[in-house]
Amino acid sequence: MGIVRSCVILAGGAGRRIGSEKAFLEFFGKKMIERTVDLVAEVVDDVVVVARDEEQLARLQNLVPKARLVCDSVQGFGPVAGLAAGMAEARGEYALAVGCDLPFLNPKVLELLFSYACGSDAAIPAQEGGFIEPLHAVYRAELMARACQNALKAGQRRIRDPLKGLQVKNVSVALLRPVDPELLSFFNLNTEEDLSEAERIWDRLKSSG
Repeated sequence: MGIVRSCVILAGGAGRRIGSEKAFLEFFGKKMIERTVDLVAEVVDDVVVVARDEEQLARLQNLVPKARLVCDSVQGFGPVAGLAAGMAEARGEYALAVGCDLPFLNPKVLELLFSYACGSDAAIPAQEGGFIEPLHAVYRAELMARACQNALKAGQRRIRDPLKGLQVKNVSVALLRPVDPELLSFFNLNTEEDLSEAERIWDRLKSSG
């Protein structure tokens, strides 16, 4: 068997501003968790979905039968807890980390991130203004799991905290534009307005072929 790549999908977002749990949002006939699993499966061999609790996990199971499901390692610590659990479960040396609120995930972008991660502990997209995208990034799974666990023990909740001890390669989004000119990969769903805009973008992309 060849090199295994993993993906950790954080599905626990409550989606209070959008009026629905993000994992269960409908987007053109599919729930977002289904869409996310299908898209990442084009570039990884192993998918781990992290639910916030056992109740949500039970509702997710039938939707994503090809994924393995785990729960947040600690309640109330958000993405850091989710990544601690998911990265520990990943079978690949490197694992992609994404939320389930990215309707335009681009497999070509994900391939590039895996290639940039080689030789580093992480490959994280960096926007022109310096803002990084740690929940659309590739990590050395074992090291990231340990870094997140240490952050939890220290009471650190910010997603940047586990990154401090890692050798991080910031990947300028300019390097991703050749395969994603509008950087739609990073468009995420936080509000009902975002969902409406995503639907308009989808219609435009479909009509342009």
